[in-house]
Amino acid sequence: MRPTIFTPVTIEVVLLFLAVGGSIFAQTQPSLFVWSNVVVFGSQTFFSAFFVILSFYYSDLYDLRIVRNFSEFITRLPRSSGIAFVLLCGFYALYPLMGVAGGPIFSSLSIACVVLPVVLPVRWVLYRLLNIRSLTERVLILGTSPLAWKIVEEIEATPHVGYTIVGLVEDQGASGSYGSQSSQYPMRGPLERLNDILNELRPDRIIVALTERRGRLPVRDLLDARMAGIIVEDGIEVHERLTEKLAIESLTPSFLFFSEDFTKSRFQMALRRMVSLAFALVGILLTFPLMVLIALTIKIDSSGSAFFIQDRAGLHGRTFRLIKFRTMHPLQPGKEYEEVWERDVSSRVTRVGKWLRKLRLDEVPQFINIMRGDMDLVGPRPEMVSNVKTMIEQIPYYSLRMVVRPGITGWAQVRHGYSVSQEDVTEKMRYDLYYVKHMSPWFDLRILIDTVKIVLLGRDGEKKESAETKESPSKLTTSAVVNVTLTNQR
Repeated sequence: MRPTIFTPVTIEVVLLFLAVGGSIFAQTQPSLFVWSNVVVFGSQTFFSAFFVILSFYYSDLYDLRIVRNFSEFITRLPRSSGIAFVLLCGFYALYPLMGVAGGPIFSSLSIACVVLPVVLPVRWVLYRLLNIRSLTERVLILGTSPLAWKIVEEIEATPHVGYTIVGLVEDQGASGSYGSQSSQYPMRGPLERLNDILNELRPDRIIVALTERRGRLPVRDLLDARMAGIIVEDGIEVHERLTEKLAIESLTPSFLFFSEDFTKSRFQMALRRMVSLAFALVGILLTFPLMVLIALTIKIDSSGSAFFIQDRAGLHGRTFRLIKFRTMHPLQPGKEYEEVWERDVSSRVTRVGKWLRKLRLDEVPQFINIMRGDMDLVGPRPEMVSNVKTMIEQIPYYSLRMVVRPGITGWAQVRHGYSVSQEDVTEKMRYDLYYVKHMSPWFDLRILIDTVKIVLLGRDGEKKESAETKESPSKLTTSAVVNVTLTNQR
């Protein structure tokens, strides 16, 4: 079995902690028989390694979709090392006891001297292993459905998962080929020849991605393959694992009926609510002076209210009033349609609003929505009430995203960004359902870390948020949504 996406994380984290801890121990030589020394030594090791790992994470060094080879890793390493050095210097300057003798700069350099000799050989070995085809799993895909070709795309985009496609079994129920990929992978024959195909190819894994399973699933052949040690997987689950989103077009009601992942315990929901309330309370106390300053700046910069309030759909579709800082000039009477849909809407964004959006400070008043019980810290973004009916009619399982409270940030926001079309809304729906299915405190923490990353560093190729999803009249949004051609029908 080949290294997975978690290999660089797990190996490097362990080795980094050991190396950093060993370096600090060699320089400070604390007596580990004294409890206070153990606490200081543990804190020194944890925070020193944490800032290095955080800088690597924010530089995408743990994303093998982006850093696909050792050369790209070397190219990105100086920037991430510089970020780590600055973070460590700042930390040691604020907390001198956490550093070693010599001050913040020497302490940071000493950490860098042990990090690089650890990271470089680990990554070199990792990328060498990724290029050894004999370590890959031979994968046979059953079906030529759109889901099958999406899985092919994801396997191509994630070579680190260790899969080599040996072919596809033709599905008579599928709607033809999918782009140029149909010529890149051999068609091994029809589904009726599956037993012969398995004897010929002897794959390590079979991925079932048929267009229609009823009456066509080769149960006996798959059962024999499973008993022979071949892994048999559902294409929906493979796609979910590779993309971290749900293929909503391929889901069946039975998949949702019998999945326990969409049911959360009362304790989990109560804990989630308590964390959101605590965070919102602290957030309001810490940002209150900033909110006053922002409100005054908005009033000085442009006419109109400092706040933008809009009806949104919350938990179980209940309507609530979403509060944000206003970032656009108010529409002139009688020009609502033209101003929103037929002009460059960026012209309506105020000077202050441009910076508020860039830094996501326009979302800060939503701490009040959390305190009122309308929202949680993390969750699907609340949709405008006027859009909900249309979305439910045209996007499969759309109502499921409202089984949890909406959030200030969410998995769809950090993975896809703003919605500027119906296609974007559908794509974000895939991520929203994945979040609802896998919701957990650790998942929320990951989303919050990614949110901070986007706020500080931006998003590559991020789409500009349109007025349709920000501050346009809801009655116009519904009509516009209807006129957009859907890429995925129910």
